[in-house]
Amino acid sequence: MAGPGPVEEALAALPLVDHHCHGVVTGALGRDRFESLLTEGDAWPGVSPFDSPAGVAVRRHCAPLLDLPRHAPPEDYLARRTELGAAEVNRRLLAASGTGVLCVDTGYGPPDLTAPAELAAAAGAVAFEVVRLERVAEAVAAAGVEPDAYAEAFRSAAWEAVRRPGVVAVKSVAAYRTGFALDPARPADAEVTAAARRWLAAGGGRLADPVLVRHVLWTAVDLGVPLQLHTGFGDADLRLHRADPALLTDWLRLTAGTVPVLLLHCWPYHRQAAYLASVFEQVYLDVGLTLTHVGPARAGAVLAEVMEITPFRKLLYSSDAYGVAEFYTLGALAFRRGLAGLLEERVAADELSLPDALRIARWAGGDNARRVYRFSDAT
Repeated sequence: MAGPGPVEEALAALPLVDHHCHGVVTGALGRDRFESLLTEGDAWPGVSPFDSPAGVAVRRHCAPLLDLPRHAPPEDYLARRTELGAAEVNRRLLAASGTGVLCVDTGYGPPDLTAPAELAAAAGAVAFEVVRLERVAEAVAAAGVEPDAYAEAFRSAAWEAVRRPGVVAVKSVAAYRTGFALDPARPADAEVTAAARRWLAAGGGRLADPVLVRHVLWTAVDLGVPLQLHTGFGDADLRLHRADPALLTDWLRLTAGTVPVLLLHCWPYHRQAAYLASVFEQVYLDVGLTLTHVGPARAGAVLAEVMEITPFRKLLYSSDAYGVAEFYTLGALAFRRGLAGLLEERVAADELSLPDALRIARWAGGDNARRVYRFSDAT
């Protein structure tokens, strides 16, 4: 049996930059909660998320890291998880991901998730923070603000958030709140005030007003830091057809020359995202959690479609891991294996030189993200 090829070996040795991820649960996980974290869907009677590509991949690839045989039954896997304890499980699985830099979205999740510093310690990595702007806006509303003061209050709160030590980017979940079929123009102050009046009169809460979401996006441009945008694949709160990044085309034209726009996840619109990355200088993309959910066996097929036209300096890696450390392990494995297989196939077909393939692997695994986020040389 042939051993790993040179690109696979290079990627295996490369500490990845995971430019979008979340914390993991610090306490014990019963079966119900663990299974709920294996899926973007809801729990269904008689249907286990272990019986999915991601669930099978956990048992195949994570079980040996917990001293279990490959394909261990779910009951044995969960029992061993409990026996080892959350801290040891998280340490083993995060370390196995071989991640060197973590950009952690701190705007979503229960209080028992690891903070960025805890996550970094478990992984043996460096962590940075990504600020979710809708949460900033909702906090401004919850603190009490008059409608005509909302725009400036949000702008000030956003500036304060990005100036905190360790913050490298902001994120918007406009795809969830309104979708991307928005008027691309910057909203006028009077529009923002009128929308804020409606929102605040209704009690504030979840920000889903189209004018205020546009205001979030344009405020992100003004902040001058990279903007992450959830696109495509997500949980049942999403209306998938409204999360097609191609709907952002007019807004991307208006914001050309401003901040990097990082399209997260993208599937099944990864080809549309690849088009945007190929025609707009500021657009980058990853396929995030998609690789975990299709599993290492299909990761190469997804990446092959992404890389049909994506400029090689535009592809990033993220796990979008959340809740369970298994998704850090699987995301990294799927990315490394899928990308290495794809590049080595092209080398074998003489469509790519080996030096070019190794350079592309380094770019996608970390150098592209370092350039976008301007990480220090220490990372």
